[in-house]
Amino acid sequence: MFLRPLRPPRTSPWRSLSRSRLVDMPLRAKITHPGFQAQAASTMSDIHAEFKEQPGDDPDDVQFNTLYGVRTIQLNRPKKYNALNGSMIRKIIPRLKEYQKSALASIIVIGGAGPKAFCAGGDVSQLAKDIAENGETGQTTSKSYFGLEYKLDHFIATYPKPYIAYLDGITMGGGVGLSVHAPIRIATENTNFAMPETGIGFFPDVGGSFFLPRLEGFLGTYLALTSESLKGVQALFAGVATHYIDSSVLSNLTARLAELVFKDYDTLHTRLRIIDRTIEEFNTGLPHNESPQLAGNLRLAIDYCFRYDTVEKIISALEKERDSAHAPPQIKEWAMRTLAKLGEKSPTSLKVTLRQMRLGARWNTAETFNREYHIAAKFMRHPDFVNGVSARLIHKPATKAKWEPDTLEGVTNDHVENFFKIDEGEDSLNLLTQGLDYDRYPFERDLGLPREEHVEQLVKARARGREDIINAMVEAKEGKIGVREKVEEILGRRAGMNGEGNVVWKS
Repeated sequence: MFLRPLRPPRTSPWRSLSRSRLVDMPLRAKITHPGFQAQAASTMSDIHAEFKEQPGDDPDDVQFNTLYGVRTIQLNRPKKYNALNGSMIRKIIPRLKEYQKSALASIIVIGGAGPKAFCAGGDVSQLAKDIAENGETGQTTSKSYFGLEYKLDHFIATYPKPYIAYLDGITMGGGVGLSVHAPIRIATENTNFAMPETGIGFFPDVGGSFFLPRLEGFLGTYLALTSESLKGVQALFAGVATHYIDSSVLSNLTARLAELVFKDYDTLHTRLRIIDRTIEEFNTGLPHNESPQLAGNLRLAIDYCFRYDTVEKIISALEKERDSAHAPPQIKEWAMRTLAKLGEKSPTSLKVTLRQMRLGARWNTAETFNREYHIAAKFMRHPDFVNGVSARLIHKPATKAKWEPDTLEGVTNDHVENFFKIDEGEDSLNLLTQGLDYDRYPFERDLGLPREEHVEQLVKARARGREDIINAMVEAKEGKIGVREKVEEILGRRAGMNGEGNVVWKS
């Protein structure tokens, strides 16, 4: 997907480029600044010890390549939908550390091999098998895997160079961790984003505690509990992606990014803005007649039903929508479908996930991954994880999982709170970066579509008509694709008009 002719068969993205331009990146990139040399030697010694290749690691499950200042990372397990495993993580982190130190590496681009997936998640089937076969030893091994994964996700979230993720295909679970914390996340017509963990007896990890509660309204809670998917441009409208382009031009975009030359003194913010404008050069327009789907009355219903702090109250609100004589037919149908989805999930996962959404809204990035590390360890000791993964992912055809307990009433508050307690003597993650954590994504306002609070500020700044508001936001975003549609949806749902023809924000 990085470099290929226009609309070829979706095979290896590297075959269309001559080896004179595309070469393997050496594991130890040259460090030109003398001040970094001693520090880098020590750092890489530590990194290589922790991420040393292990017996059975596939040497080809990740491919690394260089095109001028661009460094590409391609997940290369297409038959497994590029599911992330320890072998891949042990390759990616050392490379990212090398790219961080190299003055020649300007931009990192990550994507997936094959026609179907960026990354369909972590390889949880193997973890569940290991636990089922080896008990406590398997639980310890699984906990170690999540520790590796979360270190990588946090490293990406705090990476000091432009990091771009191509969400071209299935992007779920572990694939979300590799992408959603990137400052630039590009969706295509093939994007299929979801967090399906509550259906397999787990919780939305990989930093889900951070990014889901920070989506607008209660969209994050809705996506976390229901595992609802966002396809194509809907990932852009929901705030999961920052850009949308057709997959046929991804290779051309990669080549164009390789032409960019930054000044040594350019800040990360400046570099990202340059990249942002460059991506817009490949704007092919929105899919025909496709507007935001989680919008209007549906969005109002989502925010109304999923605002509650208990799963029981959420279900009660959905039942009221389903049975209401005044609700539009599409909302009644949506409520019915949503109730059915929630009825299939692990009761423990539902309650823990809802609590996670509320607490995670207050966590910074470092606390997020440390907390999730401990929550994941407790799920490894809970029967729902093995039962859920076995039923939904291992058994062919998939079967109905047997949850323990199998009702919401059986999951007590003490049971839920225990998932968030860090037991005395438990280890914490030794994160790869320190002092770069944050409470909000630092480039959220500049790179994504406008959020409700941005439109509200514009409306309240001075009296304006509806079209003036939309045009002002489109101009501020330099004509970015999707801005007009997103602002129109927000105004239609959150604003009205006064007698003078000016927009008034609804309280």
